[in-house]
Amino acid sequence: MKPIHFLIAGVAALASAACNAEQQPQGSAGAGAATGPVAKVERPASGDWTEAVVATNEGGFVMGNPDASVKLVEFGSMTCSACAAFDQTALPQLLDKHVKTGKVSFEFRNFVRDPYDITAALIARCNGAKTFFPLTRAMFEDQAEWTGKLQQVPPEQMQGLQSMPPEQQFTAVAKWAGLQQFAAMRGVPAAKSSQCLADQNEINRLVQMNSDATSQYDVAGTPTFLINGEAIKEPGWQGLEPAIQQALGEGG
Repeated sequence: MKPIHFLIAGVAALASAACNAEQQPQGSAGAGAATGPVAKVERPASGDWTEAVVATNEGGFVMGNPDASVKLVEFGSMTCSACAAFDQTALPQLLDKHVKTGKVSFEFRNFVRDPYDITAALIARCNGAKTFFPLTRAMFEDQAEWTGKLQQVPPEQMQGLQSMPPEQQFTAVAKWAGLQQFAAMRGVPAAKSSQCLADQNEINRLVQMNSDATSQYDVAGTPTFLINGEAIKEPGWQGLEPAIQQALGEGG
């Protein structure tokens, strides 16, 4: 993504972070991994825990058994290519091998790095838990396409965002990226996504999530992973899988 030289009102507190897995913290910077689901989660009738998704008190969405012995958290950015690569290559293995069984839960917490990220996150979160993961994963799959559209926006139009009211800024970004049409094809009507893009409470929540990630876990880049509150030193599936196995008592 090309740099943005304007400040969007209401998000000045956003922490700057590069999409660089090498910037992950080298150990835990926060105490405890307590991830609290907002609602009680019952085991799905099918027995497949990937069918269970609920919002958490930390602002994320957790898939799987919230009482799993191993709780995996990803801090991810919607515009991060490494996050998209993880979603496409590693997440299917994680879900099929560990989350389905109920032994591991997977929580995604948005870590927003720029206005593009905020826009995509607001739309992905718009319908709540029932469509969060399908929308998020679809955005990762098509990341190159919608971010490419933003690359083509003339600089003078980007600069024009500065003169827009805050509630219009993210709507403009969504329009340029084609994200509202994208979401409408996946169950989020344009009228609803427009409301979500102007939802100041949700924007504030995303800002607070960034602040919490930085202060509690020293998150400096995406993706960053926690297993039961401990940051994983090695990024990617090669580092994550052995750590999960060890946490499950299946590895050395």
